[in-house]
Amino acid sequence: MRFKPDTRIYDEVNVTPLMDLAWNLLIIFIVMATATVQGISVDLPKASSSPSLAKPRTKAITIASNGEIYLDTVNVTLAELEAQLANFKAADPTLPVVVKGDAAVQYQRVIDVLEVIKRVRISEVGLVTQRVVK
Repeated sequence: MRFKPDTRIYDEVNVTPLMDLAWNLLIIFIVMATATVQGISVDLPKASSSPSLAKPRTKAITIASNGEIYLDTVNVTLAELEAQLANFKAADPTLPVVVKGDAAVQYQRVIDVLEVIKRVRISEVGLVTQRVVK
């Protein structure tokens, strides 16, 4: 018995595998987009109202509970922080900066960071707090 190849011409395209691929890519994109969070996790102090941080060029300075300082997500010393902020300030004179200090951090560490910001002459400074839900 001899095998006879199928010589029919198909006039339809099966898009089911393509739709499966599209759904999988969509799910992966959603999971990855929600999983990436910028910054270092700290326990923020509470305040009755919090300002909105809608400026995308804002630099975030985070002071962790152990006293380590982060510029965005990079661990820096006070000297490195001052140098990098001076560079950013030279590129953008209206550079906004927000300071996120852990509630358990020593107050002097926050003051040290604010002194660096003052020396660089950054005038747009914000302190990040958690909103109290009543």
